[in-house]
Amino acid sequence: MLTFLAPSGLLALLGVALPVAIHLWNRRPGRTVQVGSIRWLDAANRRLRNLRLEQIALLLLRILVVAVLALALANPIWRQPPPPRRGQVFISPDLLTSASVAAVRPTIDSLRRRGFVLRQLGPRFARVSDTVWQRLATQPAAAAAAASYSFWPRVQQAADSFPGQPLYVYTSATLRHFQGRRPALPAAVRWQTVPLPTPETTWLRGAHLAAPDSLRLLISRSTEDAVLTRAVTVARPTQSATELPRVPGLPPLRYSSVAGRSFIQVEGPDSSRVPILTEPLRVWLYHDADHTLDARYVAAALRAAALGLGPRLELTVSTRPPQAGAPLHWLFWLADAPVPAAWQQHVARGLQLWQDARPAGVAQSTSFTVAPYTASYAITRLDTVADQSKTDILWQAANGRPVLSRRVAGPGAAYRLHTRLHPAWSRLADSPDLPFLLLDLLQPARPAAPDPHDQRQLAPCQITGRATVAPTSFGNRRSAPTDTDLRIWLVVAAAVLWGLERVVATRTFAAKVQSA
Repeated sequence: MLTFLAPSGLLALLGVALPVAIHLWNRRPGRTVQVGSIRWLDAANRRLRNLRLEQIALLLLRILVVAVLALALANPIWRQPPPPRRGQVFISPDLLTSASVAAVRPTIDSLRRRGFVLRQLGPRFARVSDTVWQRLATQPAAAAAAASYSFWPRVQQAADSFPGQPLYVYTSATLRHFQGRRPALPAAVRWQTVPLPTPETTWLRGAHLAAPDSLRLLISRSTEDAVLTRAVTVARPTQSATELPRVPGLPPLRYSSVAGRSFIQVEGPDSSRVPILTEPLRVWLYHDADHTLDARYVAAALRAAALGLGPRLELTVSTRPPQAGAPLHWLFWLADAPVPAAWQQHVARGLQLWQDARPAGVAQSTSFTVAPYTASYAITRLDTVADQSKTDILWQAANGRPVLSRRVAGPGAAYRLHTRLHPAWSRLADSPDLPFLLLDLLQPARPAAPDPHDQRQLAPCQITGRATVAPTSFGNRRSAPTDTDLRIWLVVAAAVLWGLERVVATRTFAAKVQSA
């Protein structure tokens, strides 16, 4: 549609009267006749009184030049209406093949009628055809295999692949699909989670050698709210390929030993192989006389945390430092003396080193919390000396000061507790959460891939606060029309017409000269 941004420029069209007036005024002069030629005077007078336009082609070219320039002054544009605003609907494969998709099917159907494209939230975002979508409404497909990918990067990739389009994402709320860091998604993304049917699952998480003649099995049970883990001790078979005593909730387990390595074979559809860890967790707690009370609290918390550990705990509490080269996993150094350089070098080889506050503490009344625990732990003194090396803050006080920091060096790490467990420094020793706090640090690194048996569900509020926005919110938002500026083309057309006018005018003048 043609639109003028400066319609007042159309007043320049009045300039068309100028070439018309010039052509009317430029009358052909009368012929010179000799005296006595009376018969030519009457015809010459009639020709002078007859005002008519001549050289019509030249006049039209001049009128077009003026008219085109006047249109250019009016700033004309060609405005194209915006295309219909369509978007994308993404649905996770596990939700697509689940009966829970019925909860969002009416909404998805409404979006599809408005032109939205339905795709799977998977590799290459395959499009779900109308035939497949209608067939799934009457004949649900088999449940999709438990996938280990995370929804966070998939939705981020979808937002990058379809920029500027409204995106509706419907996924399951299974927690194992929400691994890693939550990305910052654009406002065009509307995400809704749908809980799936979550039957309780029980599986063998790990196995350890509790004693030379016994095995400690870690059994986990998952519901939609939590994963509960318990330890079961069974006798260690003396021969390989021996079936273990039945554990309620688990399929048959078979003990095997090959090439000096022992493992447990889980029978049934799972058919997984769980290695038996034989090495204990060796911890040395060294303290001086001033840290005797601190050492008592730490030792008690470690023994309580050992109930939740997989490997058995070998704890040594001593007022003597360990010998150089001792095979330790953890070294708790509760003393004012610095850690020997030999043990500091072991950090880069996998040792976990723990130190508490330096003697020069500052009285600061504050507190800190550690997720997911809700309790607040009071602190009265803090070590405010800043570390020279780069550290990560694991526990942070309410005043912003670090309470527990960690410096990673290869497979090992050096922990610094910027307070102490002594009652004059903090009330952390009185908290029943202290064994759990230490257990989170003592546990070995968790596998990168989530456990497919985990049935926990993510709370909807963890996704986004805009998940419940009505699907018509984008329908009322119109795209901006596309405007094409026509001034440059009009200026070019005026230049071409002016060139033609000059050519015609030159030829007309030459013809007059020849006729004269």
